Amino acid sequence: MGVTALVLLVVSRVWQYLGNVSLMPIRFNGQSLAVGVGIALGISLLSSLIYRFWEPYRRSANFYLQLVLKPLVWPDLIWLGLLPGLSEELLFRGVMLPAFGGAWLALIISSLLFGILHMSTLQQWPYMIWATVIGCVLGYSAIATQNLLVPIVAHIITNFLSGFLWKFTHSGGMGNRQS
Repeated sequence: MGVTALVLLVVSRVWQYLGNVSLMPIRFNGQSLAVGVGIALGISLLSSLIYRFWEPYRRSANFYLQLVLKPLVWPDLIWLGLLPGLSEELLFRGVMLPAFGGAWLALIISSLLFGILHMSTLQQWPYMIWATVIGCVLGYSAIATQNLLVPIVAHIITNFLSGFLWKFTHSGGMGNRQS
């Protein structure tokens, strides 16, 4: 997780430098934080509904989350939220959207690439579709607000919540440090 975050950060910085791309602005304010939290809660609720009713997604999500979460202990969930939330948003929304023009085509390309990043095997196609849709939601929130803080907050909270809920339900609660 840390290595992937570092690689994505380096790619975004190199792309910014070589492509002369300006990073989408990050403006700290209460409204942007609230919008990011709201998006995260909406994504988490929708994810739990899809998880409950779409078996291929449930299998795919369990495979992916077990791969990522099983080796983690509870305090690592903070890093699970922060590292991908920051590095993926810097690259996919912060650099890619402006580099590709910041319009619908940029949103589609960055979202598809975001989805592909989340596919570890061909059997992971349902999770890839979900990640692509979430990439669209996060990308649209960045474009609509012109503030990278919104998708960063949404991504961090979504990762933390999904990690916490999956770990909690698959490890018998918080007393078990490792599932």
